[in-house]
Amino acid sequence: MALATVEPVKGPEEEPEVFVPPPDVVTTPCDPWPRPYYLEDGLRKVRPYHFTYNTYCKQRWRGRELLDIFATEFRDRPQEYYKDAIECGNVTINGQKVSSVQQIVKNGDVISHTLHRHEPPVTAQPIGIVHEDNNMIVINKPAGVPVHPAGRYNYNSIVEIMRAERGHGWNPLPCNRLDRLTSGVMFVGKHPKAAEKLTDQIMARTVKKEYVARVIGEFPEGDVICDQPVMQISPKLGLNRARASGKDARTIFKRMAFYPPRPMTNGSGPKPEDHRSEKEKTQDSKMAWKGKEGYSIVRCLPLTGRTHQLRVHLQFLGHPISNDPIYCNQRVFGPSLAAGDALSDDDEDIISRLSKMGKSEAAEAIEYDEMMEEYNKKKAEKLTGERCEVCDTPLYSDPGPHELGIYLHARRYACQDGNWEYETPLPEWALPPPGMDGPTLTTEETDPLALVDKEGHPKIKGEMRNGDGTGVQAEQSKSLYRMPG
Repeated sequence: MALATVEPVKGPEEEPEVFVPPPDVVTTPCDPWPRPYYLEDGLRKVRPYHFTYNTYCKQRWRGRELLDIFATEFRDRPQEYYKDAIECGNVTINGQKVSSVQQIVKNGDVISHTLHRHEPPVTAQPIGIVHEDNNMIVINKPAGVPVHPAGRYNYNSIVEIMRAERGHGWNPLPCNRLDRLTSGVMFVGKHPKAAEKLTDQIMARTVKKEYVARVIGEFPEGDVICDQPVMQISPKLGLNRARASGKDARTIFKRMAFYPPRPMTNGSGPKPEDHRSEKEKTQDSKMAWKGKEGYSIVRCLPLTGRTHQLRVHLQFLGHPISNDPIYCNQRVFGPSLAAGDALSDDDEDIISRLSKMGKSEAAEAIEYDEMMEEYNKKKAEKLTGERCEVCDTPLYSDPGPHELGIYLHARRYACQDGNWEYETPLPEWALPPPGMDGPTLTTEETDPLALVDKEGHPKIKGEMRNGDGTGVQAEQSKSLYRMPG
């Protein structure tokens, strides 16, 4: 049998595969150095600059429209701005302009947003150095400065300010986080190994933390424990509330000092005339906080680390931080300031009222010093009605002094094994007011760190007081779970 040679059938020639690199979506088009800082009126300001935000699709964004994500997750600018930014290509997905604002976002997508960035001012107060060695810097963080770039803040953050002071190539590595409005002790690693070691200690809860707060009214004496669970009810606004269905949270409080209000007269003159209208008297009679005169300095020991835990627990106990623009704001929480409230279903109303703060109206906390009330309202950060000549974004006024921080300070961090301890002096607002006597240093009698053992259990014998004034017996080294109110 003869064999015939068969020529192979030639098909269409295939194009050689060409590698297409991923789009360059993670490089900011502008990284000014030196940073565009300038100091003015006691504030650190940043000149506006162009910048690109880059973020991977979050789990809750999957399957949602692009405009819907911007409109619901970000409150920096109105929805009309984000619509225009998407349509003109300033917002892209994976480096490519999208065909519609209804573009569906998928897992793995990189969303980029290039804009003319306007950062809010922060205090010009320098970052204090508590301790520094070859591995770690322990700082005294000023109030009002965020730790990391986030939201409207980038260069006006602890990380970027320290980088600007020590060199562009230096990479500060924060080991603990404080809220933007909170001041106090923070640890910044000089290299990854040192940062990882201390971060592991904090995550393992082998580090004790003590805060100092200034709250409205006369805080109860004795040892106050609050273990109300805390739930986040608005990720967009960062709003949390005491809720039975929230995450476990536990704090020990101990009053350090109480300062009553100054008398209006020297006692020999007539009582000051009450100029309130009948309507105002009726309104005031319904506001529990109106009867809480003076303020207290309270030492706080958080045994868990929930977001806004101390602020929420103090609000629940009926003694919120006196200049807290959220949790001590009656225009948001109503006349009771949510004291003892863990069950109400008014979260949507609370979110709606809070979302208006800082836009058409200024945030307003209840201040002990009411003489500053009108001044603070005028100086509060809010929309001015003016617009940027470059990008047409609405412009904000400078924040007032009362908006640069709250009366909450991380005073001391200590290793529970006693290997190290760092602390700062009391902040100025925690010192006795002029003409009054009071503690200028903390004492062992008011030390909340002495109230727990190595496992974080209260080690107090006798009565422990709750926020409602009731007491409960506690035995040595036993956990105490008691819901106040």
